[in-house]
Amino acid sequence: MAKRMFDAIAAALGLLLLAPVLLAVAIAVRLDSPGPVFFRQERVGRGGRTFRIHKFRTMHVDAPSQGPPITVGVDPRITRVGHVLRGHRLDELPQLIDVLWGDMSLVGPRPEVPRYVEHYPPEMRAKVLSVRPGITDPASLEHLDEATLLASASDPEREYVQVILPRKLALQADYAARATLASDLKVIARTLRAVWGR
Repeated sequence: MAKRMFDAIAAALGLLLLAPVLLAVAIAVRLDSPGPVFFRQERVGRGGRTFRIHKFRTMHVDAPSQGPPITVGVDPRITRVGHVLRGHRLDELPQLIDVLWGDMSLVGPRPEVPRYVEHYPPEMRAKVLSVRPGITDPASLEHLDEATLLASASDPEREYVQVILPRKLALQADYAARATLASDLKVIARTLRAVWGR
């Protein structure tokens, strides 16, 4: 209950305080390339329930048909503004809407697309999907340069499914087992330091 209350209050305040930034980013996205401001995609949330995540669009509108739902190296599908947004994680800010609505938390396992959730071992699936997915978590902090790592693989998607995803799941399951409001605050602080550092 305390975690949900904290999430709702923080998300509402965040959307209010960041409104000028959100508006500026929305205008930049719209002017940079044709298409909608937001990118909506089906993700798997708590208990296996699917929802549509909010992100600022960082790729061209035909990107989903041009490759897998992972980013590999300097992906040509990413727009000019998209490179900047991804570099500073600004594309993730609209997920505060998902936190406010209750589909997500500020901290929790990053929600995957159904395509990759199918690869979760049953015991890991139960643990990782027992909590709300989040905007940030220890696993995502450990894989900030995931796109660069995938760029060096001969088969990026297989590398993601067989190597990176199991590592993430182990960290996410550990988070789900130990999560407290205090630990969430530490993850948020680490995230802010990581983003500012970039």
